[in-house]
Amino acid sequence: MDRVKRFHNPKIYIALAITLILSVIIFPDNERFTYKYQKGKVWNYKTLISPLDFPILKTKAELNAEEENLAQKIIPYYSYRYETTRNELTKVSKLPYDNEVLDAFAMIYNKGLIGEFPSENNLEKIIIVQRGNRASEIPASEIFDLKTAKRYVQAVIDSLVLDHKSDSIYKEISLSDYFVPNLVYDQAKSETVHKEAIDYISPTRGMVYTGQLIVSQGEIVTAEVKQLLDSYKSEFESNLGSTGSIYVLKIGHTLMIAMILILILAVIYFVYSKIFNNMNKFYFILLLFLLVEIVTVFIGNIKPNNLYMVPYSVFALYLVAFFKQKFSFPIYSVLLLPVLILSPNGIELYLMNLFVGAITMISFSYLNKGWLQFLNSVAIYVAFLLAYITFRLIAEGNLDYFDYSMLYKFAANAIFVVCAYPLVFLFGKMFSLVSTSRLLDLSDTNERLLLELATKAPGTFQHSLQVSNLSIAAAREIGGDVALIRAGALYHDIGKMNNPQCFIENEAPGVNYHSTLTPMESSAQIIRHVDEGVEIAKKHRLPDVIIDFIKTHHAQSYTGYFYTTYINQGGDPENKEPFRYHGVLPKTKEQAILMLADTVEAMARSMVDHSEKSISDLVDNLFVSRLSTDSQLADADISLHELSIIKEVFKVHLKQMYHGRIKYPKRNDIKELKSEK
Repeated sequence: MDRVKRFHNPKIYIALAITLILSVIIFPDNERFTYKYQKGKVWNYKTLISPLDFPILKTKAELNAEEENLAQKIIPYYSYRYETTRNELTKVSKLPYDNEVLDAFAMIYNKGLIGEFPSENNLEKIIIVQRGNRASEIPASEIFDLKTAKRYVQAVIDSLVLDHKSDSIYKEISLSDYFVPNLVYDQAKSETVHKEAIDYISPTRGMVYTGQLIVSQGEIVTAEVKQLLDSYKSEFESNLGSTGSIYVLKIGHTLMIAMILILILAVIYFVYSKIFNNMNKFYFILLLFLLVEIVTVFIGNIKPNNLYMVPYSVFALYLVAFFKQKFSFPIYSVLLLPVLILSPNGIELYLMNLFVGAITMISFSYLNKGWLQFLNSVAIYVAFLLAYITFRLIAEGNLDYFDYSMLYKFAANAIFVVCAYPLVFLFGKMFSLVSTSRLLDLSDTNERLLLELATKAPGTFQHSLQVSNLSIAAAREIGGDVALIRAGALYHDIGKMNNPQCFIENEAPGVNYHSTLTPMESSAQIIRHVDEGVEIAKKHRLPDVIIDFIKTHHAQSYTGYFYTTYINQGGDPENKEPFRYHGVLPKTKEQAILMLADTVEAMARSMVDHSEKSISDLVDNLFVSRLSTDSQLADADISLHELSIIKEVFKVHLKQMYHGRIKYPKRNDIKELKSEK
């Protein structure tokens, strides 16, 4: 099918129209901040005058400095205990000079008594004391600790002692026994108050008013100017919304999305136009585009910075699962464009995910089995970290403002990729697509159906292995799908296990299954294996692409041996239908390769002479027959140049398969050797 003709399918444009409508609905109704700037670079736009009042946001460094400053100024929080004061005053009242001493104790407990301050520096700070339902900030110097309280009371006592008798009474008393702190430190509330203080740090410092200059054309974007631009951008995106007509804005969104969809078509046209042979693949690509847009809009509206956690690279794996890498990466780069348009840090986020997606595709091609898949997460994490460091060096010239929270976001992103990849099986079911991993599983010779074939029809199983080797070699040379053709070759003759003795490769020595059958009867028995193969494949739920190989591996050719025998026995040459297979002409290059490999391998087995010339003539005659005599390749999407390459590959591999072996010499009997001596 010609490349241009593939685009005449009306289903293509219906699907595009539906995608366009859905995308416009999803697209947010606000203008985008179109200025692109970078610290140290020239402002190439016209002079920017503020159209509104907006606050100047503090930089991350300023906010971090304020938080560190508050961390060093934690205000201790104490609770006042009234009952302690009453109990202790009762004890004190029994002492001599009780009125004066009682007053001293009352004043101490009224001010507040703590055990001791955590450090002497606390004396210069403020503490919070809660009495009842009221909390007050008071200087720490106004509060007594055990040492200062004891000194104060002792001074009062000293002033009252007038004779040695009374002095001896107080010397026998330990004042420490009469002091019990009535201010209790509350660590939980202290931490809560500190956290609230940090939460109340103002994120802004000053204002820019309407009509004030932000940046002049040709001016270098310094750190201060960049902060003004960041503040203006934040205000624009969060509060301004649409300043123009909503209808004009929607037209702009429609044109933007239409451009992206045209780019998708362009990639398909230039790289993989055969995708339209299976429209489900095209629908799948459009679904991925919508998913990228939906996720970007949804997460961006909640918290734009969390877009770094979105596992966009898993979309690259979804593409690789169903398409070749040479097509997957170009289409992935286009599907990511909503990230560039919709996210605040569009350029950075787009390029980072483009780079990480490429790394993911490469690593997954080597690490796609078992626990090795988890190593992809390591590759993704390292790629993100490298890309982020690169952008920080470009933007700031250093790593002083490295956001360490990104380390957790990148780790989450890498884990999400592994968690989201199993959805590929759901997509396969939804769109009737077969992933590469599914084909690899089907190609495992320990798979139940293949083991059954090897047990019931060992000759057919060996034939299938040889056909698979021939087909793989040819597919590699012309850029065919190796995983697909490997699986197709292994299952193409699965129908033979219903009646294995009917086929010569499975016949027991000395047994001829067809000796008692007429050519027509034998032909009917042979032809049945295609229909029965389809039934077996459907029963075991093999993918449709594998069933297509069963249907096309004989196409609509004839059972040549029995047709010729029929004619030689006097049959009517025009009576061909009883000898024709009920198959379908191959459409893809993989189906064409398998049909040719199946025929040439079977014919090569029946040859007596496996010389280089005999093999070459066999292959040449087969290709001439398939192209001209029976026209079995009329619908196949394969060029004459590719067929010529396949022909040469077959010749080389058949010569290697049937090359001459050395003849081992017969060992003389030992008795004969002795007699000769």
